[in-house]
Amino acid sequence: MEVHIEFVKMPVSENLQDYIEKKLHKLYKKYDWLIKAQVFIKYENTPTAKGKICEIILSQSGPQIFASSNEENYQVAVKHTVNDLEKQLSKRKQIMMSHL
Repeated sequence: MEVHIEFVKMPVSENLQDYIEKKLHKLYKKYDWLIKAQVFIKYENTPTAKGKICEIILSQSGPQIFASSNEENYQVAVKHTVNDLEKQLSKRKQIMMSHL
């Protein structure tokens, strides 16, 4: 699976990049039909939100899957986003299995 990580208006973090790639690799091992992942790491300075945002778009055969998290820590945001994606992929796998 191809992984593209983009840090929007912030410096690149090698540690965070490795963490994201490790999490997505685990996801790819479980769901091998994934083609590409686009990850956007953002910081939003608003008083109502936590500010550390992770958005992931997964490309597969069929419609794309999207998830996003807004947390106080980037690692937690990545973890929650990947968990949301895994839930969606699990549902997708059940639908695919019923058609075979």
